[in-house]
Amino acid sequence: MEVRLIFPKIIHSIEKINERIGRWTSWLVLSLVLTTFFVATFRYGFSLGWIWLQELYVWMHGAIIMLAAAYTLLHDGHVRIDIFYRALSSRGKAWVNLICTTLFLLPAVITIAWFIFPYVMLSWERFETSREAGGMHGLFIWKTTMALFCVLLFLQGVALILKSAGILFGSSTLKTADSSGTGK
Repeated sequence: MEVRLIFPKIIHSIEKINERIGRWTSWLVLSLVLTTFFVATFRYGFSLGWIWLQELYVWMHGAIIMLAAAYTLLHDGHVRIDIFYRALSSRGKAWVNLICTTLFLLPAVITIAWFIFPYVMLSWERFETSREAGGMHGLFIWKTTMALFCVLLFLQGVALILKSAGILFGSSTLKTADSSGTGK
């Protein structure tokens, strides 16, 4: 099947941003594992512990979830009722993606952003730090990942809508992965 993407430069730019951030975030997973290993080793092996080190792996875990959400959507890795979706043709999948992204994903992200942005801005105004004695500084930076979550996921949703519209309504100039002519 051949399709013409609507606004291919916009789609490519959004996907390039989310691909880079997702790949960078994957390195944060390694840091998370190593930090967790050190916390457990120091605590149980040497009876040593630092609040900031424990907070570090909790903050990294949250940052990974926030920053990798759009990357996961880019690579079609979010949970869905795959029993129905995988059996659909390319056009059927495009309809599902177009409708669900427009009616559910984007409104949910906008709603989350509505509540998150003032929360993040207040944190920046206060240069918020951990409430724990000996905790990490820069909580406002970590909270910024929640705002980035909204921005990146919204942009990836827009890219998905544009790709789906290209499959449904575009003319033939750009080949997709399925060129067998079966429409799947």
